[in-house]
Formats: sequence, C-alpha cells, structure tokens
Amino acid sequence: MRVKLKDLSKVDLPREKLAKYGPEKLKDHELLAILLGSGIKGLNVLELSKKILNTIKKIRIKKVTLADLLAIKGLGKAKASQVFAVLELGKRLNAENKPEILSANDVWNFCADIRSMQREHFVAFYLDTQNCLIERQTISIGTLNSSLVHPREVFEPALLFHAASIIIAHNHPSGKLEPSSEDREVTKRLIEAGKIIGIDIIDHIILCKTGYLSFQQKHLL
Repeated sequence: MRVKLKDLSKVDLPREKLAKYGPEKLKDHELLAILLGSGIKGLNVLELSKKILNTIKKIRIKKVTLADLLAIKGLGKAKASQVFAVLELGKRLNAENKPEILSANDVWNFCADIRSMQREHFVAFYLDTQNCLIERQTISIGTLNSSLVHPREVFEPALLFHAASIIIAHNHPSGKLEPSSEDREVTKRLIEAGKIIGIDIIDHIILCKTGYLSFQQKHLL
C-alpha cells in the first residue's frame, strides 16, 4: 500500500530529519527530496527522488545529461534543471581534491608503494557515490587470511567516512597473480558482510610488480 506524505510523522519527513539528525542520517533520495521540494502528479517527492536517482545510477552520474532527466515522465524542465545543476556542482567540488578510481588499473597505479613489498599488504580504498577516493587505509600486513582481515577492520572506517563502496587490494610478493583459496575466502566474507551493512565490495585487486588481477574482471566476485 502506498504511503502518503501526510501520513508520515513529522520526524520522518526529510527536512525535519535533516534538522534533528543532520545530513548523515538521510538517505540519498531524502536529500534530493529536500532540493525538489514537491513531487509531480502521481508521485510524491520521495517517490520522484527515488525515480530520478535510479535513472542517474543506471547511466552513471558523470554521464547524465539534462536530456536524460527531461526524459523522466512527468519531470518538468525546472526540476530537471535543478537536479542537473546540483550534479554539476557536486562534480566540480569533488574534482578539486578527490581522484577518481574507475578501474583496476587506477588501483594498480595508486598501489605503487606496495607492489614490490616482500610482505603482503592488504589495503582498502573507500569511495564516495561518484567513485572518488575518500581514503586509502592499510588493513593488515602479513600473509592474507581470515583472521588478519576481519570484516570489522574493513567496514569500521567505511562507516566513519560514509563510504558508498570499497575496493580491496593486496600484493603478492611471489609475483604470481592467481588468487589463493585464502584470497577467495576473505573476498567472500567481506562481500557477505558488505551486503548486510549496505556497503558494496566492488572489486578485489591482486598486485605484483608487473601487473594485476581484478576479481571483477575475472568474474570472481
């Protein structure tokens, strides 16, 4: 059954939640709903916000055009322009300081310091909703196993940084890129933990001096 905005308690409405709890407690569509202010015929502002965000995610935020937003049924030029302007402003602000990580090759480049290490270094890249780097942290040093890499050690920083997703990576001192059974087990545990928390592990990169292996590219996730 569809829930009407007038049936929600005031504390559940986006503006009230923002004032009471701060922006960190609001979901993406609730933040967008504050910007839009009102819905359109057949969709309240929260439903409209979800629809717009679904469109943006399918296209990828950096490739969305004004025409894409205008193609959303019922969304007029004024509201589409509002959303498009905010997307552009967000891209400009993020571009000032945050490098993008869009591929396994980007991770390989960012891991130049550990590719030749004689001990395994397990690192996590915490990304925002635009795949821009928030922080890189070393989670463990030593032979990779499930006791060294506990989900808590990976996801606590993610919650602190309000990360949208995580890429994990570690080096193989042997120079061999084939994932070990421990590599696969750790990856599986972290993916399962991420599903519960709502923060996706989008790739696991194994590194060596001469190259890398991406779990995502090899369909191992």
